[in-house]
Amino acid sequence: MKTTELPKVQLRELSLDDAEERYQWCLDKEVTKHLNMPKKYPPFSREETRNWIKICIDKTNGYEQKAILTEQGKHIGWIDLKNIDKLNKNAELGIAIGDKNYWGKRYGLSAMSEMLMWGFNELELNKIWLRVEVDNEKAIKSYKRMGYMEEGILRQDRYRNGEFVDRLRMSVLKTEFLN
Repeated sequence: MKTTELPKVQLRELSLDDAEERYQWCLDKEVTKHLNMPKKYPPFSREETRNWIKICIDKTNGYEQKAILTEQGKHIGWIDLKNIDKLNKNAELGIAIGDKNYWGKRYGLSAMSEMLMWGFNELELNKIWLRVEVDNEKAIKSYKRMGYMEEGILRQDRYRNGEFVDRLRMSVLKTEFLN
């Protein structure tokens, strides 16, 4: 995919100032539908949201999480690498565009492109993988656009709304992405 087709985004380190927007996004069930969230409403209190961001900033939870900003500097979501396996040079990607005004406008693709570049170059990873619910067709389409390939189905891998749902495991290799 040509990155010239994508809107420009910046990835920056999280700030405690991000907590209120993150809290508001997590109140929207449409935003959180495909995210792992506790079965309560709201899924997190303001204090829990702030504490999560603090441990991401302190890097004590194994996440390399970054805020996604538009070219104009508007905070619209987050992206992370987690389950980082330095020995085998792979990590899991997670992404959420919390501001629904930016859905379907390729900001997620742009943020993914930036994060993949960072993971492959800065962390020297060979593979970046993810898990996506099989009914999340828009996300699967986006991941395929980014070069992700299907590895297999993780059967009944997530408990959502009282039932187990399958997830698809997908990955992209450094050589595939950089070519």
